Amino acid sequence: MRKRLLIFFSVACMATTISLQAAPMVMAMEMGVAEQVEPERNISITVEGNSVQVTGANGMTLEVISLTGRQVATYRIDSPAQRVELNIPKGCYILKVGKVVRKVTIR
Repeated sequence: MRKRLLIFFSVACMATTISLQAAPMVMAMEMGVAEQVEPERNISITVEGNSVQVTGANGMTLEVISLTGRQVATYRIDSPAQRVELNIPKGCYILKVGKVVRKVTIR
């Protein structure tokens, strides 16, 4: 019994050590599919009137989604800090860049 417990403990320690060494590459599981996720990006979304300022999302896509779940518009973010003018009617929308999601009101 002790021998089995010792073997189990040793294997668990080695598995923990291996997973700690692999910290820079993060894997996420969504619907059974593994995808590589970049280490944390500091993405911010701010709204002023009809314009949206997106920072830290270079190479990503800004999605504008209505509260009913319909995708209204998409914009490619090509610079570290980009201002996007939204040509959409006034109302409440969900803005999504990567895994960052914000509920906003366009006035």
